[in-house]
Amino acid sequence: MKRTSKVTRKTAETNISIEINIDGTGTSEIDTGFKFMDHMLTLLAKHSGVNLKVFASGDLTHHIIEDIGIVLGECFEKAVGEKKGINRYGYYFVTMDESLARCVLDFSGRKSLILDLKLNECNIEDVAVEDVRHFFNSFAENAKMNLHLAVLYGEDQHHKIEAAFKAFAKAIKNALTIVSDDIPSSKGVL
Repeated sequence: MKRTSKVTRKTAETNISIEINIDGTGTSEIDTGFKFMDHMLTLLAKHSGVNLKVFASGDLTHHIIEDIGIVLGECFEKAVGEKKGINRYGYYFVTMDESLARCVLDFSGRKSLILDLKLNECNIEDVAVEDVRHFFNSFAENAKMNLHLAVLYGEDQHHKIEAAFKAFAKAIKNALTIVSDDIPSSKGVL
């Protein structure tokens, strides 16, 4: 079974097209119009092993980044399908220089989000901190997953977010690894 998907979302505000291959090698083609977001999505692909193509345009930074989270979450939900054989749970700690991030997640079919990124209210390169939060919220909601993502400590805002994205990517890789032939739930469905 191929674990791939492609989703396009066109609204009056944005035009987003995303394609993923969960069983890829971490290659990426990213063009969001925002250098920092391009960098974070490239890291996500590389460290999760998911092949990722993202093309995004629109009116406002907030709308574009939020809609990328929506579409990327939908792609994962679609590609994972009935979740047969996946590990389901994933966790990872990642250091980025002085920063340390922890991600624990569950592809449960239900959304829960706990974010503690310890970010100052500022822009990180060309993206506002609030847009990073919206990205993770939109992703978790549309991937139908529990996502607990925390920066335990750090000073540099860029380093904190980079550690968080890398921990997120590695936890995804862990959770989506095929480990059996069963649905990983006592209910028999996720």
